[in-house]
Amino acid sequence: MTETSTRTDRLAASRLSRRRRAIARRAAVGGARLWLLVLLASAVGAAGVAWVLITMFERKQEERNPFVRLVEVSEISTDPEPWGVNWPHQFDGYRRTAGDRFYGGSSAMPESKLEKQPWLRRLYAGYAFSLDYREARGHAYMLYDQRVTERVTRRSQSGACLHCHASVAVAYRRVGLQAENRPADAEALAAAFDMPAVIRGFREVSTRPYSEVLALVAHTPDGTPEEQEPLFPAPSPVEHLTVEVPEGHEGPNEAHPVSCIDCHDPKTMAIRVTRPGFVLGIAALAESDAPVPHLPSVERWRAGDRGAPYDPNGEASRREMRSYVCGQCHVEYYCADEMVLTFPWGNGLAAQDEERFWEEQRFPDGSAFFDYRHGETGAPVFKVQHPELELWSQGVHARSAVACADCHMPYERVGALKVSRHDVRSPLETVDLSCQTCHKVDEASLRERVASIQGTTTRLTETAAGAMTEMLDAILEAKAGGADDEALTEIFDLQRRAMWRLDYISSENSKGFHAGQEAARLLAESIDYSRRAQAAALRLRAPAAPGTESLPVEPVQGVTPTQRAPISADGPVSSGEGEPRP
Repeated sequence: MTETSTRTDRLAASRLSRRRRAIARRAAVGGARLWLLVLLASAVGAAGVAWVLITMFERKQEERNPFVRLVEVSEISTDPEPWGVNWPHQFDGYRRTAGDRFYGGSSAMPESKLEKQPWLRRLYAGYAFSLDYREARGHAYMLYDQRVTERVTRRSQSGACLHCHASVAVAYRRVGLQAENRPADAEALAAAFDMPAVIRGFREVSTRPYSEVLALVAHTPDGTPEEQEPLFPAPSPVEHLTVEVPEGHEGPNEAHPVSCIDCHDPKTMAIRVTRPGFVLGIAALAESDAPVPHLPSVERWRAGDRGAPYDPNGEASRREMRSYVCGQCHVEYYCADEMVLTFPWGNGLAAQDEERFWEEQRFPDGSAFFDYRHGETGAPVFKVQHPELELWSQGVHARSAVACADCHMPYERVGALKVSRHDVRSPLETVDLSCQTCHKVDEASLRERVASIQGTTTRLTETAAGAMTEMLDAILEAKAGGADDEALTEIFDLQRRAMWRLDYISSENSKGFHAGQEAARLLAESIDYSRRAQAAALRLRAPAAPGTESLPVEPVQGVTPTQRAPISADGPVSSGEGEPRP
């Protein structure tokens, strides 16, 4: 019994000892694993911290050095490709203005507005826009499309048309320096930007034929003499005017659409204005007394000594410049061969201010200004270009310090960089970046608001167009009935005013969104002028109206003048029993 008990105790002790050793081994293994996990976690944590620190350092370096100048660009670098080496993000956006790829040739041209809105043919009768008028494409196409439009291939046009469709400032400067007998070789052109020389050259070539000025641009140094393949293809010889090289302009180089150098200083990348038409126009606006609350730098200049003309490159804020660079082209202007290209801002930026400017304008020979004689009626009329900047200036966004680029080239984050998108487009394609930074509402509501404004503008435009065509019919009937131009003088004036307002809104590319109430006002006035002209023309061709004196007339009843509140020539008169009734 004792021996059995002893053996049992010994076995139990052995099992306990083995269990303890097993527990100890497991504990040892578990501890080792724990230490391994701790070490692994520490290594991962250290790597994560290192990655964060390295990333922070890189981002700070990016902020400190937003670009690396790998290729030199200068004041002749109209070719955008070298700029793309230094500023790839912006360049990629610029290239995207062509879409997924560049589409050239007549079959790739956008839809004709003349087919979609036949009344435009009558609005522009006698003007080149009645031949060819299409929907706009991206900035990449601005020179290509101009060179193949029938407005250029079938009608003689002035070189002023290239002011906004080509990277033309270097060519202007070259001609200006030559006119002043100053060096104008590639080295001199690359050295510095000289606005007085640009303006001189602009005035020299503005009224020359389109083909001649295109040749000047194509044979001006572009900064890449070793390569002659443009970023965006040029039309084939059968699709555009052939040009001869003007004397003194070696080449060939390339003609580029508006590119980096037209809006940026190649040394600092600061935004700048290079178009002489804008520089002269904004200076004239500053000299006027027109209210411009959305342009504080103009108001500051007006309050100063006015010793020198207003200079946007020296006076304007960066916010203003983000609209000015767009306003170099997206504006109303005269663009033909009777006088130098002109921005009509001497009286202000509203439609009626520009209309008054043209009414007061005279051609160099002293004759009254007009763009063309209407092909049906013979009335001298004005042609509106694309007054986006002007209509924007009348709207709430301008008064709220929202610049053109804020919506059409919104900022986005690329690493640590805050980059303005360069694929210039409708804000509806970037609602989150263009709209919702200010408007804290859902995207559907914003789109609905835009659709409402544009829908109203479209309906009013069609109504105004209907009134315009009926006006033209009535004028033609009056002429058929024997009315001469002298008898139609006042009617022609009404026709011009009606067509100016209709053209102003139909040519402006926001469909009224830039200033919805202003667009509605102008279209309402267009309808009114058309109906007044129509009524006057009908009176000319109709027999005299019979008298109405013998017709019975129902006396006015209701709230009318009485002895208690008689009406005098000076207004309501009190009867002594309280205030007069309104």
